[in-house]
Amino acid sequence: MKAKLTDLPTVCEIIDSGRRIMRESGNLHQWDNHHPSELQLRKDIEKGCSYLLKEDGKSFATFAFIPGPDITYAEIEQGEWMDTERPYYVIHRVATLPGYHGVMSDILNYCFSITDNIRIDTHRDNTIMQHCLLKAGFNYCGIIHLISGDERLAYQKLR
Repeated sequence: MKAKLTDLPTVCEIIDSGRRIMRESGNLHQWDNHHPSELQLRKDIEKGCSYLLKEDGKSFATFAFIPGPDITYAEIEQGEWMDTERPYYVIHRVATLPGYHGVMSDILNYCFSITDNIRIDTHRDNTIMQHCLLKAGFNYCGIIHLISGDERLAYQKLR
């Protein structure tokens, strides 16, 4: 379900949980203590791009699902996008509470009910996300750079 502004504290809590899970898995650099910021999460909600997954009324995961184009995907190095003609959506800021499994599958099932072309990127140290993406049939396409200049591994899946 789409997150509302009243859900912002919950979204922030789940993002903090995701940050801890990253650190525990050896991904020490992807999200610092200020990224994603509360302001960014608020903007996602205000634009209608922030989502929560719930079970028995309790929110346990969040993600942003944003229609492209994404400026950071305009240039790709050491590879190429699978399709550059059709519109695409981007998934960003995926996080869960501990103990939930199969979350990425649920997110992708929802997202592919909206579009047949999804791009996503992740930090080189985020082996959990890389595993999830490859398991879900995403193709590694190359390297993109965030506005900050930081490198990310880029993936795409077409249906």
